[in-house]
Amino acid sequence: MWLPIYLQYRKALGAYRMQCGDQQEFDLMEVPSRIDSDERRDDGADDSQRGFFGMIGSRIGKQRGDVVPNLHTREALLLLQNYEESGQGWFWSTDAKGQLTYITDSVARLMGRTSGQLLGTSFTELFLPVDSHGERQRTLPFLLTKQSKFDELPLRSAFEGDDRWWAISGRPQFEGSGKFTGYRGSGTDITAQRRSAEDASRLALYDSLTGLANRFNISKKLDSTLAAFAQQQRVCAIMLLDLDRFKQVNDTLGHPAGDALLKQVAQRLLKIVGDKEMVSRLGGDEFQIILPDLEDRGKLGDMAADIIASLSQPYSVEGSRCIIGASVGVAIAPFDGLSSDDLVRNADLALYAAKGNGRGRFSFYSSDLHQAAEIRRALEDDLRDALVRGEMELRYQPVVNAKSNMVTGVEALIRWTHPDRGVISPSVFIPIAEEANLIWPLGEWVLRKACEDAVNWPGDMRVAVNVSPIQFANDDLPKIIANALATTGLAPDRLELEITESVFLGDSADTAKMFKALKGLGVRLALDDFGTGYSSLSYLQTAPFDKIKIDQSFVRDATVAGSRNGAIIAAIVALAEALEMETTAEGIESLDQLELIRKLNVSHVQGYVYSKPVPHAELLDHAEAGSWTIKPAGPARQRNDRFSLFRKVGAIHDNHRYDVVIRNLSSTGAFIEGILDVPLGTQFVIDFGEGQLVTATVRRSMKHQQGVEFEQTMVSDGNGGLCTRHRVSPYLIAAATQSTAAMALPMFTTTSDWKAV
Repeated sequence: MWLPIYLQYRKALGAYRMQCGDQQEFDLMEVPSRIDSDERRDDGADDSQRGFFGMIGSRIGKQRGDVVPNLHTREALLLLQNYEESGQGWFWSTDAKGQLTYITDSVARLMGRTSGQLLGTSFTELFLPVDSHGERQRTLPFLLTKQSKFDELPLRSAFEGDDRWWAISGRPQFEGSGKFTGYRGSGTDITAQRRSAEDASRLALYDSLTGLANRFNISKKLDSTLAAFAQQQRVCAIMLLDLDRFKQVNDTLGHPAGDALLKQVAQRLLKIVGDKEMVSRLGGDEFQIILPDLEDRGKLGDMAADIIASLSQPYSVEGSRCIIGASVGVAIAPFDGLSSDDLVRNADLALYAAKGNGRGRFSFYSSDLHQAAEIRRALEDDLRDALVRGEMELRYQPVVNAKSNMVTGVEALIRWTHPDRGVISPSVFIPIAEEANLIWPLGEWVLRKACEDAVNWPGDMRVAVNVSPIQFANDDLPKIIANALATTGLAPDRLELEITESVFLGDSADTAKMFKALKGLGVRLALDDFGTGYSSLSYLQTAPFDKIKIDQSFVRDATVAGSRNGAIIAAIVALAEALEMETTAEGIESLDQLELIRKLNVSHVQGYVYSKPVPHAELLDHAEAGSWTIKPAGPARQRNDRFSLFRKVGAIHDNHRYDVVIRNLSSTGAFIEGILDVPLGTQFVIDFGEGQLVTATVRRSMKHQQGVEFEQTMVSDGNGGLCTRHRVSPYLIAAATQSTAAMALPMFTTTSDWKAV
């Protein structure tokens, strides 16, 4: 932009020479950057300090004596002098080899050098060979080599500590004979414009609050990743995250606190994921993570669990302690979708399933989730009238003294028998009730019904009732409990309320007030699911609990070599004893677990090793017989969790597929039905569908039932089920389908064949 001004100056200077009668050739760019020491201004200042045009003006004055340029020439001279001295624009020249013969001294100083130090160096060395985006900047050396003119070429300073951007313009110079003599040009500072453009680009691609990629950015990145990976037959997983109870933080502490919390969430995610460009905030409390080349559902499940655990740890926000949670949905390309729309939709469906199963969970996508979502919506409609139709009942699971085997109390557990779907697990309908605002009438019914039943039991056996955080937050809870006790005549100390740690997420003053009101009724209080992610010793100082219930997650694997769960249980027991509280270990199923619990001095036990939840009529039979003592019974050692299934799968042997039914699935094996008289040691490939294949060996064979052992251990799907760690790629399945020969004839007889005979 300043090169034309320079040319105007040369024109003005030519006019000045004609006016003065000077016939000497005078080239501005041939003036050295420094003048001899004897060439001084009258005021003693070095002309070089006045810049290029200040120096030229001095020389003109010396050569012409008292001759003064006309007004036009003087103005042009002053204009360019001020421009060069400002540092915003500057001039440069090179010889035919591209070496500097002139550079504005003030700009040289900005680069951390003097003009004298830069003279003789290559002009290209002043600038970085790559730009801020990592793209090679080949245009400058190319243009200089080709002797081409250029305008406003953006270049970044190469000198350490100088992060300026310059727009460089240049013109090749030739002698009268056409010989190339070098370049002359100008430069302007475009740093501010460049940074402004980068800021605008950053706002368009990144979340202004957290600094993470925004929805637009991550969507484009996912599109490009999936397109490239589809051609290369590679995999890519995504996670969708939704914060649990974040709205409560905004409502209680305000939106500035919510913003501060989101920043901390972003930092925790980055610490786990590692790659900033692969983590995004979609908006509100929703986040998305891209995980290229990762399809191992064992590793993905571990990462999801780590994310949930990390985000569930307490936060310090504006002097307040906040605790939230997170739920995660996972989908993997190409198994769960090839396009970004399909993959995100299916990950969102998995997230919905995770939240629906109690929050604080993760879930992998499966095609069953579409049907599950429809079933969930139907169950919500049916649940609204379930109480009126008399479909709910209570079952009671004994709580047993660990030393005497005597039943000291029971826990009331709600059960729903659907007229069409049969028995529905509380893990399914309780989250639905909480989301649909049905938990309050259900909870009130359980409380009243438990009191009505317990008042008829002989002796002083207690009944425990679960109180949800939603019920706990209702100011009417003490009144409803008092009314239930008064109506039924149940002694208050025979009612035990089981309260989870999540009640401490709300206002501490309101929480303390509720505890005081409940304790004033004379009821007992138990801290349920202790140690599952929200534990803080601080609230045990003030909360008037009578009992701590040790979550079954600590009991599980406590007897496995190398497990630290036993040490954790011992610490909880010591804490409870110091606070004069009882302890109950939940989920005890095997004799070795019971033995360990006894050694650790846990006072009470609850689990299948003593009894499953029983109907009220059966409880009455035991209670009326006098003291209820149960002899523990169960497997000698802890077994892998088993899931009762009735699901059709494929069993492949010698290229023939048999339709079988799978039962009692565990991580290491299962029972299958449908094939007759299979020899021990026979190997099958069990096809669970959706690319889930497991090699299995028959270890037990009983006519139409076979117990099989898996070669590859299955992993948790995050929702209480199991899945294979890896899946066969659809790319491989398609290729195999095209090249597979005719299937072999069946070797074994199936039950359907047998029945047909």
